[in-house]
Amino acid sequence: MNNRLIELFKNKNKDLLSVYFTAGYPQLTDTLVIAKALEEAGADFLEIGFPYSDPVADGPTIQHSSHVALENGMSLKVLFKQLENLRRQISVPIILMGYVNPVLQYGVEKFCADAARVGVDGVIVPDLPMYEYEELYREHFENNNLSNIFLITPQSSDERIRKIDELSSGFIYALSSSSTTGNKLAVEASQTEKYFERLKSLKLNNPLMIGFGINDKNSFQKACSSANGAIIGSAFVKTLSSKVEGAKIKQFVASIIE
Repeated sequence: MNNRLIELFKNKNKDLLSVYFTAGYPQLTDTLVIAKALEEAGADFLEIGFPYSDPVADGPTIQHSSHVALENGMSLKVLFKQLENLRRQISVPIILMGYVNPVLQYGVEKFCADAARVGVDGVIVPDLPMYEYEELYREHFENNNLSNIFLITPQSSDERIRKIDELSSGFIYALSSSSTTGNKLAVEASQTEKYFERLKSLKLNNPLMIGFGINDKNSFQKACSSANGAIIGSAFVKTLSSKVEGAKIKQFVASIIE
C-alpha cells in the first residue's frame, strides 16, 4: 500500500504536526482556503472533519463548528464537490474525520471511492467498531488505497492495541486521555506518562500520533517526545473567526512548531 501518508512517515518520523479543522466552518467555502493556508504555514498533514449533528466525542469548540458547518449547508456530498480540485492546490496528506452515521448514509463503498478519487489519503471514523471494519468494510478501504486510522485510549488493552496495529496503515491515533476533544493534556500527569511508556514498550509497527488536549508548543513537544507527532484540533478551530486570515493561521502554526 502506497499513499502520501505512508510516504510522509517514511521520510519524516518525528515532530510531525497534524491540524484538524471542520469542513464548511466558519463559512461553507472556507475548506480549501484553510487547508492551503495550513500547508503553507508548515503543517505536515491535515484532518478535515465532516460535521455530524451528534458529535459525542467532541468538546464544545468542535461541536459548535460542526453545528455552524451544518447550518452553512455542509454535507459529504458538498465536501467531495469542494475537494474536486484538492490536488491541484495541496500536496500534503489529507485525512477525513467524522462519525460513522453520515458515512453509512452516503454508502461506505461510494464514500471510499469518492475519497480516493479526490485525493484523500486516510479516514478516521472513531465510532466505527473494529470488527465491523474488518468484516464488512476493510476491502473498500484497501481497494481505494485509503488508510483507516483507529483511536486508542489509556483504557485500551495491550491486546486491543496490538490488534489495531495489525489492522492499521498510516498511523495509530493515541488519545492522550479518555475525555472529549479540547481538554488540556496534563503535562505532568504520571498516568499519562505511564500510558505513553506502555505504548513505547509495545514496539508497534505503525507510527503513533497523539491527540486531544494538544494546544500549544509545550504540549506539542511533550507529545512528540513520546510519539512521532501530535494532532491539534480545538485550539486551532478556536482561532478561526468569521473571516479566515492566512496570516493568523501562519502565526498559529509558527507558535507551535518554531
